[in-house]
Order: sequence, then C-alpha cells, then structure tokens
Amino acid sequence: QEQLVESGGGLVQAGDSLRLSCAASARTFSTLPIGWFRQAPGKEREFVASISWSGINIFYGDSVKGRFTISRDNSKIMVYLQMSSLKPEDTAVYYCAADPEGDWKRSQSWSFWGQGTQVTVSS
Repeated sequence: QEQLVESGGGLVQAGDSLRLSCAASARTFSTLPIGWFRQAPGKEREFVASISWSGINIFYGDSVKGRFTISRDNSKIMVYLQMSSLKPEDTAVYYCAADPEGDWKRSQSWSFWGQGTQVTVSS
C-alpha cells in the first residue's frame, strides 16, 4: 500500500532549527511532486512548500520563505523540510502530500497524505 510517513517533529524553542522527513513507501512517489502543509488548531490546512519530482520547481508559502528549505532524495524516496528561525506561530501538525492536480497551494489538490508530525515552538 502506498503511503507517506512524516517524522522529525518535536518541541523546540523560538529561533531553533528542525528537519522534518517524509518517507514514501512506493517507488512511484519518486516521480511525483511532494508538498508540505501544516495545520494549527482551529485553522485551515496551510501550504508550506512543494517540490517537483526533479527538484527544479520549488515553491514556498509566504510565511516560511527564507526560513524553510524543501529538498528531496529520489534514490531514498525521501523529502525533507529544513526549518530554521522557528517562531511560535510555526506550531502545527505538519503533513507531507503527493500527486497534486491543479493548484499546488490548495490542500484539496493533493491525493496522498501522511499522518502528520507535531511541531511545537515555545517562546
């Protein structure tokens, strides 16, 4: 069964860095765009970053530009989200997703989702 599994979340202080990983179970994911979204309590799921299968096309949400970096290693079927200069407002459950159709910044456009990993940033 094809699936995505996030890891690397945790509790950090403001200004710290954290790297999230998204592991895919199937080789087909290495040919698909992968995205990261996040959802804070009481808020809608928010686009964080996305990367094309080649790694050439990369997009970031406005709130994380300059602080987060998305990358992928297709040989390992892994996608990473390096988060730096973390802020309390970055606190959320972070999800990776695959295989979008349409607007990549809309969560509804993505077909496969992981279960999420919690990131908590204390002030």
